[in-house]
Amino acid sequence: MTPLELETYLHAHIPLSAAMQVHVDEVNLEHVQLSAPLAPNINHRETVFGGSASALTILSAWSLLHVRLRAASIAARLVIQSNRMDYLKPVAGAFVARSSLADAERWPGFLQMLERRGRARAVVVADLLDGSDTAGRFEGVFVALGHDRH
Repeated sequence: MTPLELETYLHAHIPLSAAMQVHVDEVNLEHVQLSAPLAPNINHRETVFGGSASALTILSAWSLLHVRLRAASIAARLVIQSNRMDYLKPVAGAFVARSSLADAERWPGFLQMLERRGRARAVVVADLLDGSDTAGRFEGVFVALGHDRH
């Protein structure tokens, strides 16, 4: 999946991503990197609204699983079960979220569980970046529901 294909998908199926002006910077099986400008995501202190920061990290994490499942030709519904977001510093400009699996070695077991039970959980982490500085850290548990469990 190319960055443009993912961005088009997000904007069409998750309207918040279009309102936030989310841009897909990088897509591969190891990482998904999304960015967004400050203007549509600003708060009363002229920094990034915490909800926008959280949303960008969730979108990045969800997108990584979406891309991996599509690459494996597996149709599944992805939902977030739980998450934690730590905010380390305010961001006063464009911001970035870069996701990766918390433990890539568990991916084969995730796929096996999804095939066998029709449901599997994966933990994805994402860094919120302000330039090269880490401004926040996300960790989320996502559940994939097999085709017959939509």
